[in-house]
Amino acid sequence: MDRRRINTGDDSDWEEEVDDGTAPPVPRQENRSHWRNLSAFWLLGLCNNFAYVVMLSAAHDILKTETNQTAAVNVTNSSRYDCNQISTAAVLLADILPTLIIKFTAPFYIHQIPYNYRVSLCIITAAASFLIVSFSTHIAVSLLGVVFASISSGLGEITFLSLTAFFYSDVVSCWSSGTGGAGILGALSYLGLTEAGLSPRSSLLVMLIIPALLFISYFVLLLPPSTLPQWKFPSGYSLADTSDERPLLDGPSPRLSEKRSRRTMAHKWKIIKSLLKYMLPLSIVYFAEYFINQGLYELIYFPNIKMSHSTQYRWFQMLYQAGVFLSRSSVRCFRIRHIWILSLLQCGIATFLLVGVAELFLPSLTLPGIFLIIVFEGLLGGAAYVNTFNNIAIESNPEDQEFAMSVACISDTLGISLSGAIAIPVHNYFCGLS
Repeated sequence: MDRRRINTGDDSDWEEEVDDGTAPPVPRQENRSHWRNLSAFWLLGLCNNFAYVVMLSAAHDILKTETNQTAAVNVTNSSRYDCNQISTAAVLLADILPTLIIKFTAPFYIHQIPYNYRVSLCIITAAASFLIVSFSTHIAVSLLGVVFASISSGLGEITFLSLTAFFYSDVVSCWSSGTGGAGILGALSYLGLTEAGLSPRSSLLVMLIIPALLFISYFVLLLPPSTLPQWKFPSGYSLADTSDERPLLDGPSPRLSEKRSRRTMAHKWKIIKSLLKYMLPLSIVYFAEYFINQGLYELIYFPNIKMSHSTQYRWFQMLYQAGVFLSRSSVRCFRIRHIWILSLLQCGIATFLLVGVAELFLPSLTLPGIFLIIVFEGLLGGAAYVNTFNNIAIESNPEDQEFAMSVACISDTLGISLSGAIAIPVHNYFCGLS
């Protein structure tokens, strides 16, 4: 038997359930607050990933619209590829390395910071990212703005995934669907605004509405349990404490107190090792996925159509995010336990596109054919993400779930970081060919 946390909006209780992969039933009297929390988690996922997605969608514009004399243009007039001087993987690294640092270190100290402070920092850094990139006239300053987006997204992901441990387990699927929604809405809104005639700068300023929506979603719509550390540190708890000494929840429930235990480092490593069957395949999926997105997309160019190179790049990003959204919203329909299957398929797509870029046969395909491949790539990535965290939420012991969720979210970020580091020399190699 497995126990799941149930949030009624004013307290947390325990309820027995059979571990059959489904969320526990919601009592009728709690249904209204439960739906508010589901909606809140969907919006939190949407707002948390929005800036991250927009920065990747705008990567090609960020690297080519610098207004000083060192503006990036083609590496060489004799290159067979239409390239920016700097790979869009540079934007990817600025968008992911701060997240990687946060995720690697946060599971061991983040519990010391009440949730409201964490979310407030996410809101401030998200707003700063849009403002800095919007008004920047130098690539270095623009990349600093992208770093702020990364801090917001990374801190937000580890915060909100940990937060799911205080609610019904089905909030995980809503969070994941919301992050998928951020993908398609972020990419589509940037594409739509620029296609409507707004400059990239003005488009980013419009998106300041997202940090405001994040504030409303967390501080107004969400109904947190009384046991959630919000503004005040738990009684008798200080910054010197470690997670080995802090119970997962600080509520009065006698059933919960039976579950409290000191989580030693040996216990933490045991949890981490048990998660590797999900974390390693997810890292591989995201490595292949973002190698395609930030290493190959800009090299796939159809020159004899009406769309400019930048517009084609934005469409690639939008279609990829559409696939991600569909699959991240699919966990209620079917569950995938073997994530390694998805990693093999994603590596196959990456290999095909890499060979296509090298041999220059992709423009001979139809543009809709490339679009379908990109959508399928997004479907694989989104399915890997949502099923990884859904499986962990179902299979983890209740007292370990908060820690397990925060640790597991390292895996996708690690894969993305490695892909960005490799995509830059690959870009330079191809763009140096004559």
